Amino acid sequence: MTPIRIGPTSFLMGSGEGRDDERPVRRVSVEAFELGATQVTNAEYAQFVSATGHEAPPFGDQAAFADPAQPVVGVSWFDAVAYCDWLSNGSGRRFRLPTEAEWECAARGGLEQALYPWGDDPPQSRPDYDTRWRNGPEPVAQQAPNAFGLYDICENVHEWCSDWYDAGTRRASRGGSWRHRVKISRCAARSSLPPHLRYADYGFRVACDPQWRRTGPGPPPSGG
Repeated sequence: MTPIRIGPTSFLMGSGEGRDDERPVRRVSVEAFELGATQVTNAEYAQFVSATGHEAPPFGDQAAFADPAQPVVGVSWFDAVAYCDWLSNGSGRRFRLPTEAEWECAARGGLEQALYPWGDDPPQSRPDYDTRWRNGPEPVAQQAPNAFGLYDICENVHEWCSDWYDAGTRRASRGGSWRHRVKISRCAARSSLPPHLRYADYGFRVACDPQWRRTGPGPPPSGG
């Protein structure tokens, strides 16, 4: 992944204008972390499948999802965690899924309480909005990044996060989806899915703890 470093900071998380699960607005602190500039692509995930024999995503043979530069879709939460563990193995770094707080902080790009990564203008104001996402997700990094240098955040595919959405049944996810009526989500918008399910609009982005280093034998923690 191409890492984007986000320094320790605090921000106002949540929204008073969205659903009940976005409330209350509260100030949250996050430690320094790194986040992939793009969603994990088919090409990147294929390296993991080839190296480990892990099951390939179920939609990879369909033309709408097969471009190597598109985000990989049809990965469960467990698949995403396995990919992060594979990246971590032998690297001396802990790769993992971001927390919801990290993801929302990154999506906002320093714009305190803005609705979207670019501000408050609606998604329909974005360049070429009406002609994008006809049959599936776009190849990553086709549009300008947010102020932190993150591409496609809040759009293209839902992104798994490390948190439970509720106790033991659904894992949290963030970001918009190519298949929704409104294709780009607000920064504070939340979604969720049982962790074993694989949907054609679910992918992920990898986070990393910059300070973590392996100190002994054995695999790194997987964040489950």
